[in-house]
Amino acid sequence: MSFKDLKKRSNTSIEKLNAEMEKLNKGGESYKDDRFWRPSQDQAGNGYAVIRFLPPSDGEDLPWCRLFSHAFKGPGGWYIENSRTTLGDKDPVSEMNTRLWNSGLESDKDIARDRKRKLNYISNIYVVSDPSNPENEGKVFLYKYGKKIFDKINEAMNPEFEDENAVNPFDFWAGANFRLKIRKVAGYTNYDKSEFEQPSALHEDDEVLEKIYNSQHKLNEFTDASNFKSYEELKEKLDKVLTGTEYASKAENTRLDDEYEERTSPSMPEKAASSAPTIEPEEEDDAMSYFERLANEG
Repeated sequence: MSFKDLKKRSNTSIEKLNAEMEKLNKGGESYKDDRFWRPSQDQAGNGYAVIRFLPPSDGEDLPWCRLFSHAFKGPGGWYIENSRTTLGDKDPVSEMNTRLWNSGLESDKDIARDRKRKLNYISNIYVVSDPSNPENEGKVFLYKYGKKIFDKINEAMNPEFEDENAVNPFDFWAGANFRLKIRKVAGYTNYDKSEFEQPSALHEDDEVLEKIYNSQHKLNEFTDASNFKSYEELKEKLDKVLTGTEYASKAENTRLDDEYEERTSPSMPEKAASSAPTIEPEEEDDAMSYFERLANEG
């Protein structure tokens, strides 16, 4: 930029700087993927919405994709990465956890538990009712969820008792709406009261259903090899995190520490700073989604 241009733009410089400052102040918000829907919760941790899981999109075989990831901290900072076991490949963290678990030492098993894989699923959904965000209703989104909700899906497809009929929740015509009910139990997010309604068509008009079908997002991008670091890259990062070499800035690690405590600690007396809180299985999807965004900042 020439000096003349600089002078011409001097009256607009502060506006541009303020715009950039606002982006920084929003933190991870600028990295939000608008394709994903997240249920809202009130101050007590309660939330409610009605969603419909959608069938496989054109060219895909399954209505969900399964992802494994790791999130833990070592002397050299945080390790938040997709696991190559998602692809059926070897992964350095899983290999290390196997060695720790097989050592026979309970202390090694504790370390392996702290570094265990987190399991998430991603599906296309149609938002039937979202009282906290009615603008989402009637739209197609991606939804990331954990094992607890996937178990609800499995129970609907494979009922426990003979007098219960199997339901394919992903079917447009014979599926069922899902009432997502979120509570805080002992300080943790809980989905136990969530349930499927009676089977019904999502809509009576096939033209409307076809429009919904064509609005779905592809799931195979999330399990594409390009979204996973190589074994060598993951091993290098793991070594840096575990040996104490600063992999991330001090400010970033401090922020991650604070956010981890805020997002995962139950409502009970604080633990020692050196003790990482345990993420309950049913809230791993919430925690991992949040920390993935934090890890990608900067």
